[in-house]
Amino acid sequence: MNILKYFLGTGFYSGLIPKAPGTTGSLAVLLIIFWIIYAQIYLLLFVILIGSCLISLWVAPYFEEEFGEDPGKMVIDEWAGQSLTFISISFTSDLKSGLIILIAGFILFRFFDILKPLGINKLQKYKGGFGILGDDLLAGLYALICLKTLIFTWPNLFGMV
Repeated sequence: MNILKYFLGTGFYSGLIPKAPGTTGSLAVLLIIFWIIYAQIYLLLFVILIGSCLISLWVAPYFEEEFGEDPGKMVIDEWAGQSLTFISISFTSDLKSGLIILIAGFILFRFFDILKPLGINKLQKYKGGFGILGDDLLAGLYALICLKTLIFTWPNLFGMV
């Protein structure tokens, strides 16, 4: 069972990169997110969000016991936050604008996840899975709000006109 928890918690081993595992985990799920949005299978994005949240809560006690508080190699929480960033985003048929939106959402999520402004750092202080997951979900929510605002205010930049 611990092998399965390790496999899922590391985001299918994407969190095992020694430098910046959270960024690597976010990039791994970004490839999946891009395909889902481009194929317009939005329900699957919701499934990944809910699934990664549930998995995160399930594997967190194992990871904290084995690797310490909020271990970097556990990136399934990044999968949840990165998924939330794109939960109501759609692409046009233009591949270039889709990539611009994807990169902007990734940068915004990593900004909020790394710097933890606006109360995100307070959520991380909770023990266990809720602390590990909560800060990433709030970072994803802030990134979603910013991304939607950017798309609305500068639609030409994102090829939405």
